[in-house]
Amino acid sequence: MAAAVVLVALCLTAAGCGSGGAAPQAGPPASDGASASPREPSPSASLSGNPSPAPSSAAPPPKGPLTGRTVVIDPGHNPRNRDHTREINAQVDMGNGRKECDTTGTATDSGYAEARFTLDVSRRLRTLLEAEGAKVRLTQDDDRPFGPCVDERARIGNEAHADAVVSVHADGSAVGNRGFHVILPAEVRGGGADTSRIVAPSRDLGERIAGNFVRTTGSAPSNYIGGNTGLDTRDDLGGLNLSTVPKVFIECGNMRDPKDAALLMSEDWRQRAATGIADGIGSYLKR
Repeated sequence: MAAAVVLVALCLTAAGCGSGGAAPQAGPPASDGASASPREPSPSASLSGNPSPAPSSAAPPPKGPLTGRTVVIDPGHNPRNRDHTREINAQVDMGNGRKECDTTGTATDSGYAEARFTLDVSRRLRTLLEAEGAKVRLTQDDDRPFGPCVDERARIGNEAHADAVVSVHADGSAVGNRGFHVILPAEVRGGGADTSRIVAPSRDLGERIAGNFVRTTGSAPSNYIGGNTGLDTRDDLGGLNLSTVPKVFIECGNMRDPKDAALLMSEDWRQRAATGIADGIGSYLKR
């Protein structure tokens, strides 16, 4: 937690959390924002972690400090990806290579699926940002049979001319690996990818989210990725490589660790997680 306190102090007293580079991720990633973990078990309808069903209102958001700003929230994976393995295994362009369209994501040992977690936090985040006046769009709202693919997820943010895009995830690492981390885009140029103009603003966005996430949730930065900074830079995620607007991923915790899993399954903690992300986005957009 000493690292967490330092990160909070930096973010609350300066424009960002520092400009130092993050340590490279240990081990090969399994998917676009997902770790090397088993395919998702069937979600249990009795778990308290099912996503809250409150859809966004059709009415325009109220006037507020984020009026005129557009935010795209990208809930990682899709609860029905597991029923469409052929489609999600299809290869798509990610700028510097090709990768599967999407994955099923991970889950807790009790079967609470990452895709359910990401939807719940994303919906809470939408509500918070709309209350501040932002125009918010979700890349998916449990309203399609699978996906979208990682290239389409990037395209949604680009076509919305979003001021900020955040992809919400939870990790699937080994027991004992705990904490959150924010994934930042590396500089990638190749094929349809050119992140050169979004690397710096994305880092600013990510640092602000990390600092506010520590403050609001009490969670420490990851003890296994990012050298205790809570930040990790990657060039293998199509959702980042193909983005032309500032974008980051956040892995809110490790679903395969019992202590982190208990937090991720807590409705109160998920609300605090959404608040921390919203505060970070708001800090970035109000700068």
